[in-house]
Amino acid sequence: MDVIRLRKTKIVILGAGYGGLMTTVRLQKYLGVNEAEITLINKNSYHYESTWLHEASAGTLHHDRVRYPINNVIDNRKVNFIQDTVVEIKREEKLVVLENNEITYDYLVVGLGFESETFGIKGLKEHAFSIANINAARRIREHIEYQFANYNNDSENRDERLTIVVGGAGFTGIEFVGELANRIPELCREYDIDEHKPRIICVEAAPTVLPGFDPELVEYAVGHLERKGVEFKIGTAIKECTTEGIIVAKGDEVEEIKSETVVWAAGVRGNSIVENSGFESMRGRVKVEADLRAPGHDDVFIVGDCSLMINEEINRPYPPTAQIAMQQGETCAKNLAVLVREQGELEQFKPDIKGTVCSLGDDDAIGVVFGKKITGSKASFMKKMVDNRALFLVGGPSLVMKKGKFNIF
Repeated sequence: MDVIRLRKTKIVILGAGYGGLMTTVRLQKYLGVNEAEITLINKNSYHYESTWLHEASAGTLHHDRVRYPINNVIDNRKVNFIQDTVVEIKREEKLVVLENNEITYDYLVVGLGFESETFGIKGLKEHAFSIANINAARRIREHIEYQFANYNNDSENRDERLTIVVGGAGFTGIEFVGELANRIPELCREYDIDEHKPRIICVEAAPTVLPGFDPELVEYAVGHLERKGVEFKIGTAIKECTTEGIIVAKGDEVEEIKSETVVWAAGVRGNSIVENSGFESMRGRVKVEADLRAPGHDDVFIVGDCSLMINEEINRPYPPTAQIAMQQGETCAKNLAVLVREQGELEQFKPDIKGTVCSLGDDDAIGVVFGKKITGSKASFMKKMVDNRALFLVGGPSLVMKKGKFNIF
């Protein structure tokens, strides 16, 4: 005998990043219009590919290529999209407080994304840029171009205008300096500047570039970038960021680097709303159950940068990557469908890491794909295929045709 529902189950999804948007587009396939009331809330009208922001920041890819309207990929008959900013989650009341409204839920999906983590370094929040979102990327690009445009207009040339410091040699930092290394010669030609004048300095506190990456591939990446003029200061900590640049220390040696452009790319944390709403978390990331629910909260799923899962093989958290966030979205949607229909078993999430590729500019990359190490044009090709695949999973062939990367050789 069929169960007669007095009202539809209310599912509220916070954030249209990789995890939240994937949950939404899969849910609209799994559930009929009469089974659930699905609401997606995001502060912008668009989704942006956060793994492409380093290109927009360097100016090698226009920021409009990095984003697409949410309404282009959701079914408005099944999903109610609300453009608003989340302020607080009231767990006991099953209520989400927005800047302009409030909304109740039966099931909640938290995919609010990341914030920069400055680790308490003095002056970083005030004086450094962060590759955080579309507008931040635009600011970085425009700021760099402004420095180059004014270099020859000053009564006295100030080399700090042409000195770009990147804090962090992890994935984001390396991909950003790779794009900068390609962009700087173009800016020099445009503004009549000697190509030997600009400096790109990458500062990393850890003892190696790309910690955890294969050492042979790391050596390839460093060699490639150094040949393009990138300077590395490894095992060197940023102690302070000032209006004039940064102060770094390596052992007992302290050095000031004068720079008009400091970009912080050395750490992220989960959204502070998660902490402020009372979820037990570490730097805004909740250690979720195997089915992606928050411990003690059977009605709350957490995906993407706000979730934390331990890789038991190495006893360390999985990195907060787009690949994992999208896979979480798939599992989350399946589990919500099971709960709405009250039939079947919840799926346990197990990441399926198909590979990792780090770009070194548009024309080179390093990576491990299906267990095989790749470099150069082959790795660059794979990076673009990974980017196109992410578009395909959300919006199908039409989205790939509109936003995909086809300069693959």
